[in-house]
Amino acid sequence: MTTIKLYNTLTRRKEVFEPLDAQGVRMYVCGPTVYDRAHLGNARPVVVFDVLYRLLRHVYGADHVRYVRNFTDVDDKIIARADATGRPIDRITAETTQWFLDDMAALGALEPDEMPRATQYIPQMIAMIEALIARGHAYAAEGHVLFAVDSYPDYGRLSGRAVEDMIAGARVEVAPYKRNPMDFVLWKPSTPEQPGWDSPWGRGRPGWHIECSAMSHELLGERFDIHGGGNDLMFPHHENEIAQSCCAHPAPEGEQCFAQVWMHNEMLQVEGKKMSKSLGNFFTVRDLLDRGVPGEVIRYVFLSTHYRKPMDWTERKAREAEAKLMKWHRIVKDVTVNRFANHENAERWGIVEAIANDLNTPLALRRLETLGNMAEHGDDSHRRWFREAANFLGLLTDEQSGWVTSADGILQELARKLGDLREVARETKDYTEVDAMKSALVAAGVEVRMSKDGIALEARPGFDPAKLEALK
Repeated sequence: MTTIKLYNTLTRRKEVFEPLDAQGVRMYVCGPTVYDRAHLGNARPVVVFDVLYRLLRHVYGADHVRYVRNFTDVDDKIIARADATGRPIDRITAETTQWFLDDMAALGALEPDEMPRATQYIPQMIAMIEALIARGHAYAAEGHVLFAVDSYPDYGRLSGRAVEDMIAGARVEVAPYKRNPMDFVLWKPSTPEQPGWDSPWGRGRPGWHIECSAMSHELLGERFDIHGGGNDLMFPHHENEIAQSCCAHPAPEGEQCFAQVWMHNEMLQVEGKKMSKSLGNFFTVRDLLDRGVPGEVIRYVFLSTHYRKPMDWTERKAREAEAKLMKWHRIVKDVTVNRFANHENAERWGIVEAIANDLNTPLALRRLETLGNMAEHGDDSHRRWFREAANFLGLLTDEQSGWVTSADGILQELARKLGDLREVARETKDYTEVDAMKSALVAAGVEVRMSKDGIALEARPGFDPAKLEALK
């Protein structure tokens, strides 16, 4: 069996992954708060943990892996969006949830086995809060329930921060009902206009952190294998999850409570700068898709940087990825593979090995490229091996091929048009229009090959289909 090694944020070292139960590997990843479109940074953990999910399914069997990713559908941001737009909250969350699913599908991400919504698990949250109060880890005050941070000695272990330092550096809500500035909300009161549920502490709604603890406990149990998310969630969200979960459900002596392995992906930049609306470099996944950037290209760019390193999205990377993927799709154009294959070729060519070493996707792509070069000059067997290996990474799938088919159709149409112009020019001896079209094609990143036998157009690095619109 393939040996998987993962970097555990909790222990700060790469470790051999040993599931609690090899017949039931369990993973939880924090999902989106559904009030708007997912921006590009939101998509990175989806792709990262999709790769891990594929690896786990390959190693342990699809029937022996359970992947849970939640939707937060009750939150102050959602309430604010409803107030600003006058739209009902349930319509906002239903719409944005579907947006998220559609956009992530465009990136080739498999859907998790479970996608719970916070509002479906309010009774479980209330029960967990009651248990924390009973154990002396939480207290009720003025309609709120707060977790008592000083009741959990290991608080700060995940993020490596001392409580005193966190108090000094954190933006914490100053409230007279708090015993400690770091105490965080488990339950809060709701006004008549706000969504709320009856509870022992009055009508209210849950705090953000308790949601994931309650849902993961209900769906994966007190202890499970992997918990993931972006490193912006490490503190306070994941730190608070650990505190409340370990206090509500302590592990046996000498064993790790709650999640055994914690994994965090680094953040995303755009053209070397933090993504920000004020800088004009903030965009959603849908913005890119609507601009004609294929989802497969976004996925490839993500995979080209190791998940624990900051990723810089650039137009140059996107153009190069687009040209490379277009070439690869042409290599495997007429090759049919079994999408449920056992990925023996991903094993054979070292791609599984690379992913099993803490999700080393850059190395996996380099090995895939070597196989692609072999397939380009090989026979159908080589091309099948190449496509099967790429499928393991979520690339060159049937679902992802539509954009290449469309681009090829455009280039074929333009090749015919250029051929017609050349025929006219041969009669008139005026090649002005032919030369102008050739120049426009080259400027769009298209290689133009003209011979007595015909005209061939092929996308090259820097290919920009948007520049072809004027030529159609």
